[in-house]
Amino acid sequence: MKFLDQAKIYIRSGNGGGGSVSFRREKFIPNGGPDGGDGGRGGDVWIESVDGLNTLIDYRYQQHFKAQTGHHGQGRQMHGGKGEDVHLKVPVGTQVLDEDKETVLLDMDTPGKMELLLKGGNGGWGNVRFKGPTNQAPTYANPGQEGQERWIWLRLKLIADIGLAGLPNAGKSTFLSAASAAKPKIADYPFTTLAPNLGMVDLSPSERFVIADIPGLIEGASEGAGLGTRFLGHVERSASLIHLIDGTQDDVAEAYRIIRGELEAYGEGLADKAEILALNKIDALTPEAREEKAAELEAVAGRRPMLVSGVSGEGVPALLRAAWAEVKKTRGALAGDSDADQISGWQP
Repeated sequence: MKFLDQAKIYIRSGNGGGGSVSFRREKFIPNGGPDGGDGGRGGDVWIESVDGLNTLIDYRYQQHFKAQTGHHGQGRQMHGGKGEDVHLKVPVGTQVLDEDKETVLLDMDTPGKMELLLKGGNGGWGNVRFKGPTNQAPTYANPGQEGQERWIWLRLKLIADIGLAGLPNAGKSTFLSAASAAKPKIADYPFTTLAPNLGMVDLSPSERFVIADIPGLIEGASEGAGLGTRFLGHVERSASLIHLIDGTQDDVAEAYRIIRGELEAYGEGLADKAEILALNKIDALTPEAREEKAAELEAVAGRRPMLVSGVSGEGVPALLRAAWAEVKKTRGALAGDSDADQISGWQP
């Protein structure tokens, strides 16, 4: 299924049904009087966040959603029924934005959340409503109230516990495939990943968390360069970040500075998130080169990076444990479990 994280759609609530103009005409009732019923209310437009969806592809092929008009009133004081509602089902983490694509109207950040987008028009009154001592036979009724309409943007921000950040070809997809059952595209050229991927990490039956892999960032991504600017929002909701550095490149310190600069320039609290720094692709480095690259990163970052290899699995368990410790802090769990240093249920 193709990944789509934003869509522009048109929504319209239903018009109210018109009131009825009717009079009783029955045998033995010479002065029957008015008996026109009211029109029904127009259908509403609702939006609901549901589990099991991870893309807005359904809104690629249908952009117009209109609720049903309320049924018109009839004689014998029969009121019209309510028009059928429209229910938009979206993935958890979807934001509803105004047509300007900046004003956030709703944030569907929890499963099962349901919100009213547009209210249907009220039904018109039938002529029985206008009967009075001075007008016992009104010959008019109200039309139904017009529904509401607007264009909105749907923007999906994936909800994950850990986000992967790094330059193109830093090995993020390889690491995700090694740590979870996800099968992202892997190749030896930059920008292999063109859409975010999610992977579930199972350390044990009670230790599970979700990692989000986004397309690689380049310098200037926060200003629109490359693919990263559009997908940086997918790690906004992540509690922590794993910053992967390609150990085979010449200047690992510069790679670190580029990504940190883009996170700070993007804003939205990305630069303030807890970050786990990891030197990747150590399977292709000699012990001396590993130490040299790690020292360069430590000098610029102020902390020792973890050494990992998504290909061989070396160092991955320790990195996942470090990530799980951050997830527990976010979830409010107690740190320092007795089995915190044991891997159960995961093998590289």
